[in-house]
Amino acid sequence: MTDLLTTVAIVFIVAGPFLLVANRFQLPTVPLLILAGVVAGPFIDEELTLELAQYGIALLVFSFGVSVQFSGVRTVFLDSEVVALGQILVVGSLGVGFGLVFGVPVEEAIYLGIAAALSSTIVGTSLFQTEIRRDLVRGRLAEAIHLGQDLLAIVLILVLAAETLALGQVAPLVAYGLGLVVAAVLVNRYLFDVIGEFAGDSDELMIVSVISLLVVFVGAAEFAGVSIVVGAFAAGLAVRHDPVEYLGLFNGLESVRDFFVAIFFVTIGALVVLPFVEIGWNESVEKLLLTGGIVLLTAVVKPAITTGILIYQGYETRTATLTSLNTDQVSEFSLIIAIEAALLGVLSPSLFDAIILAAAVTMVTSTITGSYNEKIYRVLATHGVLDGTHRKIDEWSDVPQNTSDHVIVVGYGRQGRQLVEACEDLDQPYVVIENDPVRRDEVVSECDAFVFGDAMERYTWEKANVETARIAVSTVDSDPVSRRILSFEFDADVTLRASDEETALDLLEEGALYVTVPELLAGQRLTQYVQELLEGDLTPEELREERMAVLEERPRVGHPDSTNAPVTR
Repeated sequence: MTDLLTTVAIVFIVAGPFLLVANRFQLPTVPLLILAGVVAGPFIDEELTLELAQYGIALLVFSFGVSVQFSGVRTVFLDSEVVALGQILVVGSLGVGFGLVFGVPVEEAIYLGIAAALSSTIVGTSLFQTEIRRDLVRGRLAEAIHLGQDLLAIVLILVLAAETLALGQVAPLVAYGLGLVVAAVLVNRYLFDVIGEFAGDSDELMIVSVISLLVVFVGAAEFAGVSIVVGAFAAGLAVRHDPVEYLGLFNGLESVRDFFVAIFFVTIGALVVLPFVEIGWNESVEKLLLTGGIVLLTAVVKPAITTGILIYQGYETRTATLTSLNTDQVSEFSLIIAIEAALLGVLSPSLFDAIILAAAVTMVTSTITGSYNEKIYRVLATHGVLDGTHRKIDEWSDVPQNTSDHVIVVGYGRQGRQLVEACEDLDQPYVVIENDPVRRDEVVSECDAFVFGDAMERYTWEKANVETARIAVSTVDSDPVSRRILSFEFDADVTLRASDEETALDLLEEGALYVTVPELLAGQRLTQYVQELLEGDLTPEELREERMAVLEERPRVGHPDSTNAPVTR
């Protein structure tokens, strides 16, 4: 234990300066944390590093289980699982084939295929936090893809623990794993709220209780002889709840997650064996070839396959491309599988080192592609690498040819519906622009005119007869979408949406007619209510009745007719 604490101390002593540099110059933290690990590697025992990596990954998997919101991904879950399976079958098979070509034994080549096929939940969800929080289509797709792959990875870990493919030994371990998941669901449904009631308003008691649950599930996994990662994931599902309801708890767990994220990336760097520095020439060349193959399959082939599958399913080229660029890294589950295989002696040091180096490289490159995904898409689209899928836009859209002097509404979420209802009340012609296939039937049945296309593409606006439109209103809180719309320089007035006042001012200066800032408007309305109460212009009973009347007019969230639909960009 003392040695492990010393290792943790070294990790943070070395990582500290790198984090300060990242903060000072606003640099991505992942590459610098991995670099810190490379620097710390010579001072850390490899066995302790592997042990620390296992615990770090387990706690990160726990954090992911806590944050999973099935309600957010259910609308795209089936599509996402097709993508996840496609990645595993195609990229995994290519990875196995690549290993066999280079003389890797088939039992080890399987691990190479796993490394190439699975994507990192940690990197992916951190890069797409804004999209997930705003419930954008690509955010929901990415989160669901990672969830599906993680569930399959859990099964692979359970099979690996058996050290054989014999059904008599694999079946009990899989049953133990499923038992932990079932127990987690029962705890989440029947016990967690009881714990919350006993804890009262004490966030500290809730955090202690949650950590206790984590220890119980991890201990149960150890007792059953399965990986602690399985127990940690089950514990996360047991704790999973509405973050608003237990805000203090989830803020505390977020801090714990950040702590172990730093440890995770540093340990990845520490496990890297540098070619031509720590090993000889021949071994270095072999390792670089294996690493290059894994990187190529992970960072190029996998996104290409993902893009193709999503486009085939009907998603717009931009949504498909940006989602695919969220899967271009080696998964932490691949690493735990490789670590356990190495500890069992079924994975050669050379291939293990190649997988670790590929993970470090792709996690660095993924932060770059994540930061410049819009530019990457634009370059690919401009040079004709990606087709704008105009055929599907034509097939799925319905805009009368004589439509003119109309309102174009971008996004058929809550605000979009309200705008459409207002246009219909005023007998004002309108066209809705939407790109979420799961909302297609809804838009077709409820809207008079619509275009299923990406608001970032000029052809979508041409299909909506923008040249004769009176005004274009975007309900999408996305800075790239807003700036792209302004870049078209339409004759129609453009109204946009922004998340903060600074962005709103920039958009107004760039030519927007009006920019809504929901938080600002809500604050102004609240201030008005308070002022009316204080001045006696409004009684508490009248305010309450007004709120009740407004809320009762709208179907509840989750109801089939709910107007609280997600924004779809």
